[in-house]
Amino acid sequence: MRIFVTLILASSALVASAAAEEPLLPAQPQTEAASPATPQQRLNALFTDLKRERDEEKARELANRIRLEWQDSGSATVNLLMQWAEKAIAGEKKTMALDMLDQVIVLAPNYVEGWNRRATLHYQMGNFRKSMSDINRVLALEPRHFGAIAGMATMLEAAGKNELALRAWQQFLDIYPSDRKAQEQLGELSEKLAGSRT
Repeated sequence: MRIFVTLILASSALVASAAAEEPLLPAQPQTEAASPATPQQRLNALFTDLKRERDEEKARELANRIRLEWQDSGSATVNLLMQWAEKAIAGEKKTMALDMLDQVIVLAPNYVEGWNRRATLHYQMGNFRKSMSDINRVLALEPRHFGAIAGMATMLEAAGKNELALRAWQQFLDIYPSDRKAQEQLGELSEKLAGSRT
């Protein structure tokens, strides 16, 4: 990731120096194709594209770009804590990871991925109620967070709340319609519910 960022910065510097050597041209009007300026504008554009995209592979690429947007907290300290938490989780030091994620949430209470990562960790530790509470916070901050919605649907189904799980998968597919696994989950739950009604 650092190499990728370094390459981007290096290429930006090259473009800037090349532009400085060229004679000034009249300013061109902004077009709609220009890259959105703020993270929220970029997210909105990506979600619009994700909803329209029917090709599974292209949709997956868009979903990954959305995840990358979510990962950057805008704070070097918070980003570092998130990296340390991931290393702790990978090293099976879940309690330590939980402490770090708690700190992330204290430092950046509106950072969606802090809540989402802690929800996932609570789930892995068997703290389903706490996981669902964190998922609710994620969705209050970002109602389109398809990862959190998938987690919620999985927990609802495990708890035998199939109708609520079905609604969650429908919500997921409204945001990310070409996700094959979600389509399969929705189909299986629909069949299960139809069978229980007959």
